[in-house]
Amino acid sequence: MRKRIVVITGGAGFIGSHLCDKFIANDYKVICLDNFITGKPQNIKHLFKDKNFRFKKHNISEYIKIQGKVDLILHFASPASPEDYLKFPIQTLKVGSLGTHNCLGLAKNKKAGFLLASTSEVYGDPLVHPQPESYWGHVNPVGFRGCYDEAKRFAEAITMAYYRIHKLDTHIVRIFNTYGPRMRIKDGRVVPNFIYQAMNGLPITVYGKGNQTRSFCYVSDLVDGIYRLAHANLHTPVNLGNPREFTILEFAKMVLSAYASKGNIAYKDLPVDDPKQRKPDITLAKKVLHWQPKVSLEIGLLKTIEWFTNNK
Repeated sequence: MRKRIVVITGGAGFIGSHLCDKFIANDYKVICLDNFITGKPQNIKHLFKDKNFRFKKHNISEYIKIQGKVDLILHFASPASPEDYLKFPIQTLKVGSLGTHNCLGLAKNKKAGFLLASTSEVYGDPLVHPQPESYWGHVNPVGFRGCYDEAKRFAEAITMAYYRIHKLDTHIVRIFNTYGPRMRIKDGRVVPNFIYQAMNGLPITVYGKGNQTRSFCYVSDLVDGIYRLAHANLHTPVNLGNPREFTILEFAKMVLSAYASKGNIAYKDLPVDDPKQRKPDITLAKKVLHWQPKVSLEIGLLKTIEWFTNNK
């Protein structure tokens, strides 16, 4: 019996590499596409000798050519941290627009399923809390973060257009803050930032008074939800994240406690358009995917710290 074949764009990235592992473990053949703008070869080096894994270096904002049968395409290529997409705003917009169009074209040509990695950033600085999929968002399209927010909003729109017009089997996941092994220690996101600062005895940088909230989902939980969604009969966007909410100040103190550190906290001005609240409503995922996160922040944080300690 032929193994099913999945193409994973951004497959050398943080989440993408874990998806490569997940699908191989579930008897798929994986074709991983990445141009290493933010992904790393180290994330997938353990797979290079696996007969069910193939890597192709490619910028998916350019035409994608894959020989043979493809059953499923997971589009996870995009800078995802503020530090990255502010450094590469045009590339971010191109991978969200041209890249998504190319992936959908490949799915149409191969008669394959398609899953888009979208983001909680489509909600912007939300006026509704927690954020359900029905909320349209509160986004500044011309602000510094607009390159990422609008790239993902366009990607969702064109995905739904292909679903409605071409009857493609499409899925959209809106990912809330995810953390875990294989994150880049200096990627600009709060979890690796705080860990790096605590590891090196530096003050932990908290913006504003630290009252803004985030919800943190461990990567294994997220990947499980994505795998379920890819095989579900559900075509509208789905939130995946951990609804347990923390202020940034609470999280900073948790990181310091994990290091038994007496380090201090340095307060700085809030970045422009920084969301004040972020918490997913996962009612839909619970009902349709029978999914909810299992790994607590206390456990996941220790696992992440252990990984960073062993991969300095």
